[in-house]
Amino acid sequence: MAACAARCVFLVPLLAPKFPLPHPRLRRRGGRGGWIDTARCSPEANGGWGGIVEDDLAELLQILPRDLRDSLQNEPRKDQLLEVVLDLGRRPEARFLGDSGGQYLRDSEISQQELEAAQQAVGEFGGDNRAGIEGTLHRISAIRSRKGMVVGLTCRVGRAVTGHVDMVRDLLNYKESILFLGRPGVGKTTVMREIARVLADEFQKRVVIVDTSNEIGGDGDIPHAAIGGARRMQVPEPSMQHRVMIEAVENHMPEVVIVDEIGTEAEAQACRSIAERGVMLIGTAHGERLANIIKNPTLSDLIGGVETVTLGDDEARARRSQKSILERKAPPTFPFLIEMRERHYWVTHRTERSVDMLLHGKKPLVEVRKRDNKFQVVIERWATYDGDGL
Repeated sequence: MAACAARCVFLVPLLAPKFPLPHPRLRRRGGRGGWIDTARCSPEANGGWGGIVEDDLAELLQILPRDLRDSLQNEPRKDQLLEVVLDLGRRPEARFLGDSGGQYLRDSEISQQELEAAQQAVGEFGGDNRAGIEGTLHRISAIRSRKGMVVGLTCRVGRAVTGHVDMVRDLLNYKESILFLGRPGVGKTTVMREIARVLADEFQKRVVIVDTSNEIGGDGDIPHAAIGGARRMQVPEPSMQHRVMIEAVENHMPEVVIVDEIGTEAEAQACRSIAERGVMLIGTAHGERLANIIKNPTLSDLIGGVETVTLGDDEARARRSQKSILERKAPPTFPFLIEMRERHYWVTHRTERSVDMLLHGKKPLVEVRKRDNKFQVVIERWATYDGDGL
């Protein structure tokens, strides 16, 4: 492998590949008949599992009041800074990775003048109340009053991080679409960014990113270097995302389309249309579990859709079920679905199989992908998934 190699425990292969996949040598592991795939890479300069390519933190700090900027410059944990919250009439707060709460940066409240100065430093907000800093991956989100005045800002740090793709590098070889689920802040956009770079630069694919809020490719007309050779199409308004997705396929002949935050029925239908044209999709959607998507009538088409079927008496007796049951009505748009429980703890589904088993009240077989205490990727198979956890 080109990137940091993984240590994988396979109890059973997830799916037989259509062609031989490159891998390090394998050795047999005792107990439960599993295989261990061993390979190591030298640690990054910071001693971590991947290493930050670029965070441009100084650019973000420039929009903050001077005293907050100085405080964060001297903060020992500034490399773990997640976001800074500025709310009118409240104390400014910094939030860090791994912390459930925040840290106040001073005792006095944020004034209207400070909010206006920060807003002017950022620039114009789009229809989704988001703005960026040109040439960076940072995201500034506004909270407005009923009169449209900005009364709060969430200044989120955008980082280009390498190493996340090691968790799914093997799946990229299947050339099949992957949907990522996870709560805000778990790292979905960061993963999208690195997958775009790897597919474009290492796999030599024609990759187009549909970047609605400029979160993947950064603000400005020139996309951030973190996406490598992938091309980026900006979206004028969030409501036009589905149109730009179709335009990307019709005008630019991509082999891969990457889209963040699929959230409407029109976007779900656009995804199905793109998949039916043989284009690989990498996307994210709202929800933490596969069960959330199954129960969501807007997004259920991403996993094949759900319909009520009435069985005959003989069939119901043979299945030992009620006469009215739920069934998947079409092949899923995304053959793979990954629940990002934590930054280093993912649950991988073969979507078609998992949806069918969940609808039938059974527990599907899933892959748990995580990092051990040496930051190597470990992949294990479990049959204990119940939709709420393992």
